[in-house]
Amino acid sequence: MNLIIAILQEVNIDEKLKGAPDSGYGVGVFIGSLLPFLILVGLAYIVYRYNKNRYKDE
Repeated sequence: MNLIIAILQEVNIDEKLKGAPDSGYGVGVFIGSLLPFLILVGLAYIVYRYNKNRYKDE
């Protein structure tokens, strides 16, 4: 199942940039490629802080 998802999510960024309507499209592709990673990092940090504070109170 993970293999299917990985294949479907595979994106060729160079191809998208070549077919872009203008130069601003590259910024959107860059942000869109980093956004999932930043969300996961933020979620991990929130979980870390929550657990750290919970153990500190005990």
